[in-house]
Amino acid sequence: MLKGYEALELSTQMIIKEAINRGINIEVLDWDDNFVRLTKGRRIEYLKQATRTSVDTYISPLIMENKEVTKRILAENGLSVPKGITIKKIDKFNTEVSQFKGKDIVIKPKSTNFGQGVVILKQPFTESDVQNAIEQAFEFDHSVLIEEFISGKEYRFLVIGEEVAAILHRVPANVTGDGKHTIAELVNEKNKHPLRGKGYVTPLEKITLGQIEKDFLKFQGKTFDTIPNINETVYLRENSNISTGGDSIDFTDEIIDAYKTIAVEAAKAVGAKICGADIIIRDINDSPNNNNHSIIELNFNPALHIHDYPYKGKNRQVEKKVLDLLGF
Repeated sequence: MLKGYEALELSTQMIIKEAINRGINIEVLDWDDNFVRLTKGRRIEYLKQATRTSVDTYISPLIMENKEVTKRILAENGLSVPKGITIKKIDKFNTEVSQFKGKDIVIKPKSTNFGQGVVILKQPFTESDVQNAIEQAFEFDHSVLIEEFISGKEYRFLVIGEEVAAILHRVPANVTGDGKHTIAELVNEKNKHPLRGKGYVTPLEKITLGQIEKDFLKFQGKTFDTIPNINETVYLRENSNISTGGDSIDFTDEIIDAYKTIAVEAAKAVGAKICGADIIIRDINDSPNNNNHSIIELNFNPALHIHDYPYKGKNRQVEKKVLDLLGF
């Protein structure tokens, strides 16, 4: 925490701290909105939530917000994306989902960020599971995407300018058993870690136990009251967003440059200077082809703090890249 700025999101605090180190004047224009003005000499720049800046056009975040449009643009640029469909009326979902028979699927709102409303269903799942997931997605948008689930590990590539500043492998919310305590008790204990909090003012978010976690445990034959075996890892969600309690592991140096090039090309395709590219990769040591990786999302306003304070790994000091990009 940066003294005097504790009420701001951690990513914004990081920008401010580095700005102070560079002799840049700081004005917080709106504390609730994390809206900041940076001034040095005649140069003035405005930032909102650390990564919404003047370097990105107005349309670029709108493209990334619309997952259907994003996929189309990426595909037109020869980049690998998962196959999927869009539905608008829930009463037609049976016919639409039938084309994914026997496959794992992802259901998510057409316009979403931070993993809101996203549900991953793995075989075997029921018609009721699908309907519940679609209903949840419709709470966030009037259109819903159903996509084929791509196997592999998910990595967040942070693109700043024309380079990848950092890469994280995000592990879904989980607990490790000790043979004595229930899953609920283990979650409560893990949430006591000082890196975990709520509202993006800490590097990691607290794990919640809601309907999604309940359903995911049900697939595994478990409940919140189950006592896992010693050293047994129990995953509480399929999606690996930090915002839903996931863990972050730095992989910036481990992933070959070919995948970094793909992330930069994806950002360029939608005209983004700052974005988070979520890419599923089966083996980070294999050269990319259409069958071993897929770009599942591009995210506007990507969090910076997860790259400086990973659960495991090196501080990448990505706030410096943002200020460099702004010309400071």
